[in-house]
Amino acid sequence: MTRHEEHGDTGGPVGRRRGALRIAGFALAGALVLAAATTTWAYWHLSDNITSVDINTALGDDRPARAMVTPSAAAASPLPSGSLNILVLGSDSRSGKANKALGGGDSGGARSDTAMVVHIDAGRTKATVVSIPRDTLVTRPSCPLPSGGSTAVTHGAMFNSAYAVGGPVCAVKTVESLTHVRMDHYVEIDFAGFAKLVDALGGVDVTTDQDIDDDKSHLRLDAGDHHLDGTQALALARTRHGIGDGSDLGRIGLQQKLVKALLERMATMDLLTDPAGLYQVADAVTASLTTDTGLDSLNELMSLGRSLRGLTADRTRTVMMPVVTAPSDPNRVVAEEPAAGELWASLR
Repeated sequence: MTRHEEHGDTGGPVGRRRGALRIAGFALAGALVLAAATTTWAYWHLSDNITSVDINTALGDDRPARAMVTPSAAAASPLPSGSLNILVLGSDSRSGKANKALGGGDSGGARSDTAMVVHIDAGRTKATVVSIPRDTLVTRPSCPLPSGGSTAVTHGAMFNSAYAVGGPVCAVKTVESLTHVRMDHYVEIDFAGFAKLVDALGGVDVTTDQDIDDDKSHLRLDAGDHHLDGTQALALARTRHGIGDGSDLGRIGLQQKLVKALLERMATMDLLTDPAGLYQVADAVTASLTTDTGLDSLNELMSLGRSLRGLTADRTRTVMMPVVTAPSDPNRVVAEEPAAGELWASLR
């Protein structure tokens, strides 16, 4: 041992190297701790964003049967692979500054502005998206209320009134009553969330078949190809005046174009190799998301997302529930039978 080493002097080349290694080790440890803390914060932040509703407990057992999952299908992949039916609602909630700016109106209530039943086939590589016109007249069943008690059965009610009077629980029960199909999950996104999602994806590409000039949605587009940002995409999803007969049926066609455009956009992005982009998309989605309790954590949403990696726009069929003009009101529609019943039966 040298005199310098005996007295703890590390000023020599060997000592300097050891000191540098210690500093590098401390820096690496610090970086790992910071990364772990950041990852933990991001996970809890995203999970905390999600609002959930315990629909299963609220509705109990008086519901259509769940789809049967064969053991071979379930065991073929470490990820879930059985068929699913998901009720997806676009809500016109006016609460919060962002939603008010995009939709305006009273913050005291909300309606299900868009309703789609998304059926994912076993294997999860194909899907059918069925739009339900909000102007459909239905028998709205008795629904439990969060405050206790229940709503009365109402015949000839507007479909979207279910959400207005009983929230997500009543929306699910009304859809199950109409379709006799069990909804495995519920997903709701509001105005601001949809616009933020489109912006986080860098916009979407949509082709319109006719000129659009709608004073209500403030959208003006010539027929042709367009790259839309979030505000424009939301306006397209809400447009009904100035296209077709001005009813909800014309708007549904535009909404289905957007569904495919979003799938196509996500297919072109490898978010798993872009953590910042993935976080931005996840934050945009979860911040305005309401789900059932089966999808109310980041792990559950990620598991669902990974199980759908084989699902592409060209494997997604978009249709509308067959309807005819309601005999009681020329401005409303009712399910056209037996075509509507046959469509729902194919999704069980």
